[in-house]
Amino acid sequence: MFVTNGTTSTAIPAGRLVPAPQVVGAATPGTPATPDAAHSSSNTLVSVKLPWNKDDSAHVAESGAADDAAVDDYNADATGTPRHTPGKGRPTPSRREAENRRRGPVAPAPMTRREARQRRKETKPNLTKEQRREASSKRRSVAAERRELMMQGDERYLPVREKGPVKAFVRDLVDSRRYISTLFIPLALIVMVYMFVVIQNPVLSGLAMPILLVFVAIMAIEGFLVGRNINKKVYEKFPNTTEAGFRLGWYAFMRSTQLRRMRIPRPRVKPGDAV
Repeated sequence: MFVTNGTTSTAIPAGRLVPAPQVVGAATPGTPATPDAAHSSSNTLVSVKLPWNKDDSAHVAESGAADDAAVDDYNADATGTPRHTPGKGRPTPSRREAENRRRGPVAPAPMTRREARQRRKETKPNLTKEQRREASSKRRSVAAERRELMMQGDERYLPVREKGPVKAFVRDLVDSRRYISTLFIPLALIVMVYMFVVIQNPVLSGLAMPILLVFVAIMAIEGFLVGRNINKKVYEKFPNTTEAGFRLGWYAFMRSTQLRRMRIPRPRVKPGDAV
């Protein structure tokens, strides 16, 4: 058996044990390791740079210093007092919880009319009979005043579909003439009474429907003519208007089917007046 050591080879008889080679700086069996040996070994391992290790020591040092500086700036201002607000010790309530706490619990719905009437009495302000009577008369007077102003054509109290100078001009054009369509409501009432009276006579009761259909056809023709005439005059007076067309013609036709006393607002001109 040959043992190689460096560049020399030595022949060793068979059956003889050969001691293991010692590493430089390693502790021998039975001898404790010295600090210098451990330090030299660790330095040797640390100094070894593997391909997958990156030299991030400088970057780590810089980031650590920046974090420490940011923490110091946050925790203390120029006077050295804490800048953060201490916690209140409880979670912030949600919006729904805050609203429920402000409004309080919601009362259940009344189950009977008597309970609903009793609840209305409880929620009403405690007024005497004289005060209630005075408040009621005041509300009625205000409502009557508003209705009167609306019937006079005041723009502040008119419905939306009645507002505007174009609609006022159309109303005056319709109110200055008489139309067959105005008789539709009286004729419909007469036909209904007639059908109830002659309901036992099939021949006479069958005459009501043809009469009503003929009147409806006359109304359709008149409505077409009224709408065309109204749109023509509106374009002459308001050339830049955007309210003309079918809707304006329908507005004029519907007003022509109403009785003069039922028209809102009240007519400002009489039949035959020039507009």
